[in-house]
Amino acid sequence: MTDLRNFLTKLGFDDVRSLLQSGNVVFGSRARTGAELERFLEAESVKHFGIEIDFFVRAPEEWKTMIRQNPFRKEAELDPARLVVMLLKSPPRPEDVAALQEGISGAEVVRAKGRQLYAFYPDGQGRSRLTNAVIERKLGRCTGRNWNTVLKLAMLAKAGSAKLTPVAPRKRI
Repeated sequence: MTDLRNFLTKLGFDDVRSLLQSGNVVFGSRARTGAELERFLEAESVKHFGIEIDFFVRAPEEWKTMIRQNPFRKEAELDPARLVVMLLKSPPRPEDVAALQEGISGAEVVRAKGRQLYAFYPDGQGRSRLTNAVIERKLGRCTGRNWNTVLKLAMLAKAGSAKLTPVAPRKRI
């Protein structure tokens, strides 16, 4: 996390903060937003670290919308660790989300809103066949955060200036 914070600081971002050792950072950005910022960070990470890393950037307003649009409110209250928000590069097509749901052999349920896929794992993620790899085959690159982490990142972004952007990097395999 120290390397990631230092990397972002060297790139000129403000108020760089991380959420424990979770792989999530929040920082201020004036010049770039959204997909442009993702592409910039991905290119710079190859130069700096020598590896490809996917960055999933959400502006503070997008983070608030992600929380507000949660289709699993009851589940989030009762068992937030079993609710996962998958950050996607682009909004999925409804037919791809339907195909993903139809292919699930367990009790998991998925719903898409914007560039997020909400997945509820009633029996936990540990033995679920609904893995990142399965989701990526249908919807493209993604990274998941459980609901507790989503809420903590929202609070971390809110604690700073209104310009802070939560980022969830994921090493490309």
